[in-house]
Amino acid sequence: MPIACPREHLAAAPDHPVRVVLVDDHAVVRAGFRALIERESDLTVVAECGSAAEATALLSAFEIDVMVLDITMRGSNGFDLLGQLAGRRPSTPGVLVMSMHDSEAHVCEAMQRGALGFVTKAAAPEELVNGIRSVALGQFFFSSDLAAPRPTENALGSLTPRELEVFHLLVRGLLPKQAAAELGINIKTAYVHRARLLEKLGVRNDRELYRLALVAGVVPPA
Repeated sequence: MPIACPREHLAAAPDHPVRVVLVDDHAVVRAGFRALIERESDLTVVAECGSAAEATALLSAFEIDVMVLDITMRGSNGFDLLGQLAGRRPSTPGVLVMSMHDSEAHVCEAMQRGALGFVTKAAAPEELVNGIRSVALGQFFFSSDLAAPRPTENALGSLTPRELEVFHLLVRGLLPKQAAAELGINIKTAYVHRARLLEKLGVRNDRELYRLALVAGVVPPA
């Protein structure tokens, strides 16, 4: 299920086929994914590999729009790779996790570490290609066999009532000055509330704030 980021974060549709790299430690699985993806005229697989270390090397060797990543590989940890990619933004591809795991814990950790989408290996084939297209546009995507993460109060419990109001307006896509108008407060005050809630939640920008809201289950319906 695609869920759009706030409007100001959406990327423009690429003027070339979406360039995909496959990261999975099973060559047969990669071959199947490649065949499926390259049936689509707007998608192309530019490289594939079987470990996190090889994937890191590919980032310098190829222009990549979307990385399809298995999070459990022999000798490699896809979660660690997600963390490395997060530290290299904004010059990194969007990541779509493709995994045999379907637990809420795996989905939430992947999103918290920077993935934009999560598709299980039990999902229908068209969900993989739809997920790639969504991630290429900066949209969140979950395969239909995944339940949306349940709300959690832990991440938001440290916010004051006013900070929580600002939080909900920001993840709806409003700018701080628009949130200020909505709440009838000074623009500078709205920016102060934004800065404080970002600090309390441990995120650096509106996109990471939106991702946290998504994981917490408090993002409004797309």
